[in-house]
Amino acid sequence: MFQQAILHLDMDAFFASVEIMKNSRLQGLPVIVGGTGGRGVVSSCSYEARHFGIHAGMPLAIALRRCPAARVIRGDFEDYEKYSAMVTEIIAEEGPVFEKASIDAFYVDLSGMDRYLGCLAWSKELRDKIGRETGLPLSAGLAVNKLVSKVRAGEARPNGSGWVAAGAERDFLAPLPVRKIPSVGRETARKLSLLGIQKTGTLSQVPVLLLEREFGKPGRELHRRANGIDHRPVIPYTDRKAFSAEHTFQTDTIAVDQLQRCLRDLAMRLGYDLRQAGKLTARITVKIRYTDFNTYTKSKRIPYTAHDQQLLPVVAQLFTDLFTRRQCIRLVGVRFDRLVAGHTQLDLFTDTQEDSALLQAMDKVRKRFGRGSLGKG
Repeated sequence: MFQQAILHLDMDAFFASVEIMKNSRLQGLPVIVGGTGGRGVVSSCSYEARHFGIHAGMPLAIALRRCPAARVIRGDFEDYEKYSAMVTEIIAEEGPVFEKASIDAFYVDLSGMDRYLGCLAWSKELRDKIGRETGLPLSAGLAVNKLVSKVRAGEARPNGSGWVAAGAERDFLAPLPVRKIPSVGRETARKLSLLGIQKTGTLSQVPVLLLEREFGKPGRELHRRANGIDHRPVIPYTDRKAFSAEHTFQTDTIAVDQLQRCLRDLAMRLGYDLRQAGKLTARITVKIRYTDFNTYTKSKRIPYTAHDQQLLPVVAQLFTDLFTRRQCIRLVGVRFDRLVAGHTQLDLFTDTQEDSALLQAMDKVRKRFGRGSLGKG
């Protein structure tokens, strides 16, 4: 039986790297990509900026206090998607099963390739080809599963590569801080520190029952990850074209408040679906069907987003533009298309830190109790 082998590819400081490639005068400078307003947030930054302690999600005002000389660029998501598509195409041309985890990260399943030319050699050729054809830096990690390959790629940054031999996963992770484990956030790391656990090797030796007592069910997953155990498969990449939803009223209505409320609920549920799927949309379409079955739609292009703050006002305006006949309506619908891979933090060009924190909190509630469990008043 062949050995499983998973390659993780991570485009280094992706947004900032694209901007530097577009403008060579930025090379070697601390570059910040993100919101340019007084309450803007850092979306990406170059490694020169990271030397000052700047990181994604940091308020721009704090970042500029740490490095007043930083060059701030608002960014162009369409450019980033173009380069992401170039990388996707290169990986797809090479043949193996791959998963696009986000706009700048990929998993490639190389299991069984040692029968042919070898996983290490193939990984090097692929990484070199991507760098050569796109001009962008990227880091790579090769291991027996997603978890360890992702951590290995992270340790190889910037613009490096490495591999972890089968059976050496636990030894590789042991000296690393627990924050290096994917999904271990600041609060979990703080609680582990209070228990005297700061290194992954220490965490791997803690009894499962103790971790479950302290963290509930996630404690068992913490134990698995600390021991380098991860059975998640690489999910073959498929490019979903749209998210849409409709509602047919039991009784046709002309009540504007009811219609707007229904459309808002549909849009919020689809926005949640976008974020859970790691997608952003650049076009919104609203549909209405009158009682005589005549159906009308209206669309609008928008900057890429998955944030309710940007989605809901457009949906409301499109409905206002469409609803001109003052006749009863039997159905309304919302559609998000022109999708690209990306996550909510990629919308930080315009969102404030408070907006993003609120949205994340609401999504946590929806994930636990269902996507229709929470709405806006």
